[in-house]
Amino acid sequence: MVKTWDQLEEFQPTVLKMLKNSLVKNRVAHAYLFEGIRGTGKREIGLLLTKALFCTSVIDGFKPCEACNNCRRISNGNHPDVHLVEPDGLSIKVDQIRSLQAEFSKKGVESLKKVYLISHADKMSVSAANSLLKFLEEPNPGTTAFLLTEQPQQILPTILSRCQILAFHPLSPQVMIKQLVENGVAPAKAPLLAQLTNSLDEAQKLNVDEWFAQAQKIVLKLYEVLGKNPLEIMVSLQADWFSHFKEKEQIHRGLDLLLLIFKDLLYIQLDKQEQIVFIAENERLKQFALKTSGKRLSDQMSAVLDAKRKLEKNMNPQLMMEQLVLKLQEGSSFV
Repeated sequence: MVKTWDQLEEFQPTVLKMLKNSLVKNRVAHAYLFEGIRGTGKREIGLLLTKALFCTSVIDGFKPCEACNNCRRISNGNHPDVHLVEPDGLSIKVDQIRSLQAEFSKKGVESLKKVYLISHADKMSVSAANSLLKFLEEPNPGTTAFLLTEQPQQILPTILSRCQILAFHPLSPQVMIKQLVENGVAPAKAPLLAQLTNSLDEAQKLNVDEWFAQAQKIVLKLYEVLGKNPLEIMVSLQADWFSHFKEKEQIHRGLDLLLLIFKDLLYIQLDKQEQIVFIAENERLKQFALKTSGKRLSDQMSAVLDAKRKLEKNMNPQLMMEQLVLKLQEGSSFV
């Protein structure tokens, strides 16, 4: 769903204030770098500013109308003077940048303006980055570039120096919860989703995802069996965890859920129950919290974070999980 200026302003007020000033004063930079974690609205705001540049019925001197022919075509991804470049496989290749340069050496099809957005700009190959650098050094009149990245440190310093850099900050959980509830998510589910993602769209998909609903049950069951003997834990891993969490991203999601259980238990012990996210499991969690200690929970959270690091370094997922559950069980007061 296309988000308006007012909607996106709630997500990134500082960024949109700066862009508003640029539009009103007619001082739009020739190149921007939007950096921030996934789900912070980089692409949406890049397209929003693009619409403001092409809109034929701008509101208040800076807001795109969202209704004119140009706004609609940009929203639908089929404006001839707006080009999106995304990784081809694992990287953005030099041929993609050269093709872009060739396209931009021509006059705009419908106006003197041209805009290009490079998604995951940190994934440019070295030759692609060097080719883009020449493009940025000698921009064509009327050309605006948006480079979007979650990893600005991976981009050539010479490219960064030629862009106006805007930092996109994560939404606060409170704002995210409010947005989710306004979009139909049950208040009891919204806090958990707000902790797992900064993307409203992703959170709404998770909310109705049967895999995710099952994942929560499996993770809670795994926590419960930590109080059993090691053999029962391994049986539980084989019967439930390994068959459900198969892809690397799914395993990370499972570990994130496990981490949130430990955090909830700690919040209960600290008498901060308003901060727990497994709201529907409140009574069970209270019982669990009586059987452990703050020190133990802190050690267990550290173990989960360490497991996530090992997974990121491509450790065998099965071995990683077997090591983790044994580590989680060590010294537990309710074993």
